[in-house]
Amino acid sequence: MGLQNTMRALADPIRREILNLLKCGRMSAGDICEHFDVTAASISRHLSVLKEADLIRDTREGKFIFYELNTSVLEEVMLWITGLKGDNDNG
Repeated sequence: MGLQNTMRALADPIRREILNLLKCGRMSAGDICEHFDVTAASISRHLSVLKEADLIRDTREGKFIFYELNTSVLEEVMLWITGLKGDNDNG
């Protein structure tokens, strides 16, 4: 999975907000850009970081690229974080 890349991707508030937007379903880069007061190039870079961390997937349809969550990686991260908590029932 590359946990270091995943944690680095999740560290940025814009990238976390992009993930929140994608909870509702897939979106084009243009639709994502409309939610932020930064350049399209900046959003493109954030999307690249999320994609490198395997947190999102992209699909090209004609001239548009649509992004969606990769929930399997998010589930792996949640399991890892939950495992840090340990089993406190024993004492």
